[in-house]
Amino acid sequence: MALISPSRRLRRTPFSEGVEAQGVKAYTVYNRMLLPTVFESPEADYRHLKEHVQVWDVACERQVELRGPDAGKLMQMLTPRDLRGMMHGQCFYVPIVDETGGMLNDPVAVKLSEDRWWISIADSDLLYWVKGIANGWRLDVLVDEPDVSPLGIQGPKSDDLLARVFEDSVRDIKFFRFGWFQFEGRDLAIARSGYSKQGGFEIYVDGTDIGMPLWNALFDAGEDLNVRAGCPNLIERIEGGLLSYGNDMTDDNTPHECGLGKFCNTHTAIGCIGRDALLRVAAEGPVQQIRPIAIGGDKVPGCDRPWPVYANGTKVGQVTSAAWSPDFETNVAIGMMRMTHWDAGTTVEVETTDGMRPAVVQEKFWI
Repeated sequence: MALISPSRRLRRTPFSEGVEAQGVKAYTVYNRMLLPTVFESPEADYRHLKEHVQVWDVACERQVELRGPDAGKLMQMLTPRDLRGMMHGQCFYVPIVDETGGMLNDPVAVKLSEDRWWISIADSDLLYWVKGIANGWRLDVLVDEPDVSPLGIQGPKSDDLLARVFEDSVRDIKFFRFGWFQFEGRDLAIARSGYSKQGGFEIYVDGTDIGMPLWNALFDAGEDLNVRAGCPNLIERIEGGLLSYGNDMTDDNTPHECGLGKFCNTHTAIGCIGRDALLRVAAEGPVQQIRPIAIGGDKVPGCDRPWPVYANGTKVGQVTSAAWSPDFETNVAIGMMRMTHWDAGTTVEVETTDGMRPAVVQEKFWI
């Protein structure tokens, strides 16, 4: 197996020491940082996530900070979601689009105040796009990447673990909202959010120096909860229909093609750079869209490139993420399907790396 040579271009995280001590087996590179992908095995990590609690090093979800009088104006320019009703302490899932309506990112926007926002980004160079918009429009706003590293706490015992390290009121945080809590004299934003359907939180760790003290405190407090290090799990995220930017969607896709039309208030999101293009898309409707797909046969191999989907010899879509689901005893998948073949119950064939497989378009994702 080839190794990755370390350098300043590939950054460790404030939690890398703890991740290594927990026996990480594989990484990927995400926003030029290390992102763990396997600890015990994908299947064992999946089962533990569904039954206990995990601590995730997701420091690679870098923050793009907007700070200044025009921060709110710039934030609205980036997304077709109408942000006028967003309150301090809320987090919004926001499609970020370019002038053609193409997806540039699907981050979580965190509103700290009227003049200060964090954009918690997926894997991309979004920072440079935002800087370019701010400079080109001569907005009174500073755009930068702060020393803020998210730490995920995911799984059904997440509330119990965090209540031990912070305070019991952490249980009162509502979904996609955040509160401020202290750790070693530092104020940290904690949001009820995360890249799984098992419930949990994301701690926005402000400052590299407290990364390992917090990591160790969580493991000390959660020993009887069977706490382990974990990471976003491919099987669980496909079951839940959680999309991966760069895999399931790119800048060639609009939010409507990605099933994110409900997050587009295109008529009222005045100022959004891609608004005119998305108005046309909304009027005409997409010709392809993300769909859940069940693939027949034994466990599929890893989907390291799009798999063509065929009907009667004609290509009608592609599968972008796939894995065997132990709970549903089938190969679960995410695919982009043409409108002629996206209805639930449609039978197709998927050309996997080990041959053709029968498949069926599903009505909804599994969890």
